[in-house]
Amino acid sequence: MNTGIKDCQNCHLKFTIEPDDFAFYEKVKVPPPTFCPRCRSIRRGLWRNERHLYHRKCAALGHSETLISMYAPDDPVTVCDTKFWWGDAWDPMSYGRDYDFSRSFWEQFSELQKVVPRPPLVNNKAVDSDYCNFCDGNKNCYLVVNGNRNEDCAYTALTVDSKNVFDGLWCAKSEFAYECIDCDSCYHTAYAERCEACVESAFLFDCRGLTNCLFCVGLRNASYHAFNKPVAPEEYKRFLAELGGSYKKYVEAIAKFEEMKLRFPRRSNLFTGSKGVSGENILNSNAVKHGFDIFNSEHCAYVEEGLKGKDCYDTVYFDGAELCYESSSTIGYNYLFTLFCRDSKELQYCDNCHASSHLFGCVGLRSKQYCILNKQYSKEEYETLVPKIRAHMDEMPYVSQRANGKEQIIYKYGEFFPAELSPFAYNETVAQEFYPTTKDSAERQGFRWNAPDTKNYAITKAPEALPDSIGTADDALLGETIGCAHHGSCAHECTVAFRLIPHELQFYRRMNLPLPRLCPNCRYYGRLAKRNPLQFSRRACQCAGLKSENGIYANTGTHTHKDSPCPNEFETPYSPDRPEIVYCEECYKAEVF
Repeated sequence: MNTGIKDCQNCHLKFTIEPDDFAFYEKVKVPPPTFCPRCRSIRRGLWRNERHLYHRKCAALGHSETLISMYAPDDPVTVCDTKFWWGDAWDPMSYGRDYDFSRSFWEQFSELQKVVPRPPLVNNKAVDSDYCNFCDGNKNCYLVVNGNRNEDCAYTALTVDSKNVFDGLWCAKSEFAYECIDCDSCYHTAYAERCEACVESAFLFDCRGLTNCLFCVGLRNASYHAFNKPVAPEEYKRFLAELGGSYKKYVEAIAKFEEMKLRFPRRSNLFTGSKGVSGENILNSNAVKHGFDIFNSEHCAYVEEGLKGKDCYDTVYFDGAELCYESSSTIGYNYLFTLFCRDSKELQYCDNCHASSHLFGCVGLRSKQYCILNKQYSKEEYETLVPKIRAHMDEMPYVSQRANGKEQIIYKYGEFFPAELSPFAYNETVAQEFYPTTKDSAERQGFRWNAPDTKNYAITKAPEALPDSIGTADDALLGETIGCAHHGSCAHECTVAFRLIPHELQFYRRMNLPLPRLCPNCRYYGRLAKRNPLQFSRRACQCAGLKSENGIYANTGTHTHKDSPCPNEFETPYSPDRPEIVYCEECYKAEVF
């Protein structure tokens, strides 16, 4: 089959469908996409709110408790407490209905989504971890999202199997880590990025196996180093003492470290133990195309934030998925167009269904099979009716009207959930985090936008009034409402004010770290800005032979191209206008490994 060029019906830009893409669509029996990869990613992201939490009343009969929920009080969905939802006091099949061929599928399915109860958060097996979302098995955690099997952690995202990690992003098997990004098996480490097995160290980038090191980039298996050079233990302790838990000193150190990172080459893409892959941050995987944060997966394309995937396209937030397409928050086999479904197989257009099989257009079902719109059918009836519904979705598609009144988006069979049917506004979702935009731009595209709540906090402690040294921070600060240094003026969902929790203050003391001056949201966006975007550019290696192209870095290794400029080109998340020195994999390994 030949390569196809299509116009995205959303952004109107052209995109390419490769022969192996067509083969996959034929395998799962779906039509080729009408949205480009970027617009498909945004559309899926619009259905996932991770970090905006609200209070709303439980809708279960006889209940009146206030819930912590990812659904705002005015979101048109039915929310019940988690224990009730997983219990037997209600029957999701009672909401079942006949399919109406006089109305579009999406009208009927959207109505079902609104009335069938749903849990307020995705927070399973939580112990004293009420303010966590998309989590499993956490204990004593606070404001953790996308985190499993953690203990005593706070303000983290995508952290697993860790303990005492604060303000982390993509951390695994780490303990006593602070402001760490893409770190694995680190202990008592702060301000580290892309590091593995580092201990008692701080201000590291792309390092492995370090102990007692400060301000190092691209270093391997070393101890007592500062600024990439060996130092005596006494000198190292002097460097550490100079920081002294002082906020002013740490601000200076962070600025110095950011400047230092730009003086060393970095690899074009973060691939480890992988073959035939493209994208960013792919580990132990094979034949993954346009993947982002993908681990232990094979034969996948346009996938994000997942592990153990096989033969999946346009699937995100998965942990054990096979033969899935256009699905989010996925564990299972052969899902087509699903949300929050686990431990199931053969699902199409389902939302929050578990331990089930052969469902079409169902919401909130558990341990069911052969159901359509939450109504039970026999196997024969199901297999007869589903093809008719698919054909009806093409004959009577859902039409989405753009805000300008002139453009329409047509949703036939094969499209993911329409954006305007999502219970979330654009700026509540991960779409805003990965594809940031403005209110005007979002509304022009037909997306909802929530106006920020008016914050009337009685701030009792200005950020500049906090003690400079953690050594002089007393427990009275736990009762203060601290103003965020951004004062709500940034585009980072600033909460204007924040409070410290007791375990957090203990953590800063143990790590000898200064108190933060920014609210958790602003700190999160600061970490997010240090990771690469989901967009890629074609560019050449910046190794000019003996030095980097800009003359800042002098090569130390032996390169196959010797003194001549490297001829290699690649696709990378580092756009040509960025300041980093970017080397191809071959030149990077010559310098770092």
